[in-house]
Amino acid sequence: MRVLVGEDDVLLRAGIVRLLAEAGFEVVAQAGDAEDFLRKAFVYQPDVAVVDIQMPPGHGDDGLRAALEVRMHRPETGVLVLSQYYEDQYAVDLIGESAEGVGYLLKERVGDVEAFTDAVARVAAGGSALDPEVVGRMLGRRRRGGPLDSLSLRERDVLAQLAEGKSNQGIAEALLVTTAAIEKHVTNIFSKLGLETSPTGHRRVLAALAYLRESRR
Repeated sequence: MRVLVGEDDVLLRAGIVRLLAEAGFEVVAQAGDAEDFLRKAFVYQPDVAVVDIQMPPGHGDDGLRAALEVRMHRPETGVLVLSQYYEDQYAVDLIGESAEGVGYLLKERVGDVEAFTDAVARVAAGGSALDPEVVGRMLGRRRRGGPLDSLSLRERDVLAQLAEGKSNQGIAEALLVTTAAIEKHVTNIFSKLGLETSPTGHRRVLAALAYLRESRR
């Protein structure tokens, strides 16, 4: 998989590049500011772009805005953004109407090499990857009286794992239950949230989006 890395911290960028190369990714380009990142995203057309939300020249949300630009004009390129601090608005802005090929992780997650590289691969393949701390905080702020109230506590646990972008097997391993049990919970979640059967399997994405939007109100 071809990767573009956008990070203004030279040492961190070098570390990310090394981790990705050792995991078998091909890093086709690197960028130290948002403008260069955006230019190289269109020139090199990577499978996935990993970018810091805060980038020069403005050192605000320049990296995020560049990522949104890539998603708008090259939806086939997955985008995984890294943030120093938790901000659920960043995640919601990035996801928009579709969680396919998008990820949002706290920078500290880069240190968990397996989780980080797995997130990069998932986003490159058109899946999603949301930081578990971000998901957990959103769950804690979920408002009362919404459609998610119909879910049981275990179903909410499963939905939180779905929002992180995990597969049924991954959820089963995290919750220490069987894959068959997870499949049953996922089916119940789809039914209770009114998500119809889809041949493309995008109901997982729709469920994650329902979870995120409801939990931040």
